[in-house]
Formats: sequence, structure tokens, C-alpha cells
Amino acid sequence: MTAVFCTVVPPHLLDKLAQADDPALAEPARRTLVRDSELRGRRRVTTEFRLAAAPAAKAPSEQPLRTIYDAEHKTELPGTKVRGEGEDPGRDATVNRAYSGLGATFDLFLKVYGRHSIDGDGLPLDATVHYDENYGNAFWNGEQMVFGDGDGEVFLDFTLPIDVIGHELTHGVTQYTANLTYYGQPGALNESMSDVFGSLIKQYTLGQTASEADWLIGAGLLAPGVTGRALRSMKEPGSAYDDDVLGKDPQPATMDEYVRTGRDNGGVHINSGIPNHAFYLAATALGGHAWERAGQIWYDVLTGGELSERAFFTDFAKLTVKAARERYGDGGDEQEAVRKAWEQVGVRTL
Repeated sequence: MTAVFCTVVPPHLLDKLAQADDPALAEPARRTLVRDSELRGRRRVTTEFRLAAAPAAKAPSEQPLRTIYDAEHKTELPGTKVRGEGEDPGRDATVNRAYSGLGATFDLFLKVYGRHSIDGDGLPLDATVHYDENYGNAFWNGEQMVFGDGDGEVFLDFTLPIDVIGHELTHGVTQYTANLTYYGQPGALNESMSDVFGSLIKQYTLGQTASEADWLIGAGLLAPGVTGRALRSMKEPGSAYDDDVLGKDPQPATMDEYVRTGRDNGGVHINSGIPNHAFYLAATALGGHAWERAGQIWYDVLTGGELSERAFFTDFAKLTVKAARERYGDGGDEQEAVRKAWEQVGVRTL
């Protein structure tokens, strides 16, 4: 098992910000890019040792075991403990949102899919808030969640969108299951799994059907002055933002627009728009609650043991059609909706 450093804001977006003429926009972005680069390098060096030295997971429970820490705008992790499991909310809204978001993620995976925490074996859920100064990102580092406060100019507090919390924690689920390689198409699938289940966590918390959901990732994260709705759109990839400073959302919706690049680990945050859109199409075609049939199929593939670490989109697509058939019957609505969804985004299932 290999843990990777996974952020919700992609490098290409921070790169664009770092080139802004306004120092109030450029400096926090540059600082965040430098910090992310340092953390990514440190992660490669320490992952093997830390995973080997990790304590035994807590036995499965019907309740999460959450601990929230405050970095106090420093970078040492985890920071000072400020709230433990079962303790009452405090005055810090960021701490309270992080605590609630961890709980919402735990609830979806347990109550819908029967999974006990991130590793399936009751792993404690730790999160650090108020990380660094004006830090414009949130990340999963293989062991815990970390949230920046944003710069207030482009990004607001990263605990505001519950799907950002769910997105990052789902990287942990992927780490403990399919362990998709974080590069190219496997990496884009890794990112897409986090967007899919991050969106489902939001929908589950709000009690929304597929038709009621906004299918946006990170809605509420962008500051009022930014021309954009979110970081990504599963319904309409490429439409999340179109801003003078941020540029235009580069995500493709189909294979016809697939982006070939060596940056961002081979475009993992960009090409994830294609499997994201396939899930949206399947979920809305089936209707009802997306975490039920469509989400169950995606979860079956992610955790079923057949998905290779180096899977391409076609590999994943074929397995979703197979999973739909095995769970819901050959030729059923579920299998047909999944097959058509992949067809619409240009990914072969035959």
C-alpha cells in the first residue's frame, strides 16, 4: 500500500494565481505551491516508514473516533488537540465543521456501504485546521486530513464545503483498497473516486436526489469576487469557473477533449472530469438517491479487489458494467445506464 499526498486544489490553478499581478493574490498561491511541493517530497521519503510504524487500527465500531487539532497557523502536525470524540462544540466554527465533516463521511461509508471508517477497520479520523498562513488548500497525507484557511481573496476556509472534506478522506479509502497509482488515467480515476464520494457525502447529508444535487465540488469555497461556482462540476466539466485571474476550468467531459500533459501528475485533476461526468450521467439516468445504485456500483468496483492499481478508464468502465450486472441483474436498468454513461463520454466497455 502506497500513501500519496493528495490536494483538493490542483497545481495548475495555483500556478495561474501565482502569476497574478496583484501580490495579495499571487503571494499566497506561491506560498501554497512551495508548501505543497515540500510536503509531496517529504511524503515520498517518509511513507514507507510511517506505514510500517503505524499503530494497529481501532476495532470496528458504529461510531467514529474523531480528533481535531489546531496548527495555529504553523506547519507542525498534528498541532494542539482542541476537540475529541463526543466533546461539545466550541466557539471555533472551523473546528466544528471539520468535526461534523469527518462524521458525515464516516456515516455515509458505514450506513450505506457497511464500511467501518476509512480503512474498513475503524481507523481513527484525525484532522488539523488553521494550517500555515493563508494556505490555499486541503490535503490527505496518508494519515490525516489538513485544512488551510485560504487567503480570503480567492479561497475561503477549506472546511466550508463538506464535499471537500469527503473528497480528501476518500483518498484514504482508495489508499486502503484499489490504491490507484497517482499518475495519468489511474491518477485521474483516483481523483474522480474522491469527487464522486465527496459529492455523495454532500447529497446524503442534505437528503438530495440525483436531480436535486448541484454536482459541484467545492461550492462555497471561492470568495465572492471570483467569477466561478466551485472547483469542478461533474454535471458540466469545464464550467466551474471562468475568471480573469484563475482562467477557465480546463476539465474535459469526454475523451474527445482528453488532455495530455506531464504536469499535475499527468493531469489527474483535469482528466478526472471524464469519469466524473460518466458517474453523473449514470446516476441521473437511474434517478433517486445517487448513493444507492450508482454509488453502490462504483463502491463495489473500488473495493472489490479486481481493480488494478494501474487501471485505465476502459478497465474501470468495464468493471462497473460487470458490477451492475452482478448486483442488479443482466440487462437491467442499472447495467444499461452505466454502459450508456461510459459510451456518452467516449470510453469503451466492450
